This record gives sequence, structure tokens and C-alpha cells, in this order.
Amino acid sequence: MGKEASPRKVADNEALAVGTQIRGSAQKLNLVAQLIRGKKAEDALNILSFSPKAMAVDVRKVLASAIANAENNHNLDVDSLVVAEASVGKSLSMKRFTPRARGRSSRIIKPFSRVRIVVREASQEA
Repeated sequence: MGKEASPRKVADNEALAVGTQIRGSAQKLNLVAQLIRGKKAEDALNILSFSPKAMAVDVRKVLASAIANAENNHNLDVDSLVVAEASVGKSLSMKRFTPRARGRSSRIIKPFSRVRIVVREASQEA
């Protein structure tokens, strides 16, 4: 009996990985995601490995997960993978307070973000 399997959220030649709860603002994370959009997966990993941005470490983990999903779960060729989509969105925000002058306090917002990376198997036309 049991429940039916949910339909795939991406096409048959694509694999998906989502990084939720990445500590940092979506604006900073999007700067790193722009670097890899449309690139080959191998090139994107190299770009992220040598990027000076701190957020590149988390994006690299999500990209590596998407590549591993493509290889192990969907039997796609790793050498022909392309980053089809790298989208960034806001997640929760922790609110904290810090003391200020004259007995006041101010709010500190510590944002979290989520990144969604889709890799696609490129067709071998060339």
C-alpha cells in the first residue's frame, strides 16, 4: 500500500541539491552564486575552491552534493554536467539584542539563507 512517490522537481537529465540554513545574508551568497551560473561543474568547483569569499565554502558543498546526486541517484555523466541554476533566497533570521549607550539596546539581525543548485547533463553536440 503506502504513499505514492512524489514527482521529481526537476527534469530527467537534471539533479538538484538545496542548502538550507546557510549562515549569512542572501545578498552575499548571491555574489558567489553568480560566479558559477552556466559554468561546467568542474570549472565551477575550481572557481569556488579558489574564491576569496567566505560564502564560497558553503556553496561548494552544495554544488558537490548536486554532482554526487547526479552521479549516484540519477546515473548522469559527471564530466558533462553544467550548472543550470543557482538561486538564492532568504531563510530565517535570528534576532539578538546588544546594549548601547544610556541604557538603551539595539537589535542585531543574524540572517540565514538557502541556496538551490541544479546541474544538468549537457548534450554532446560538439
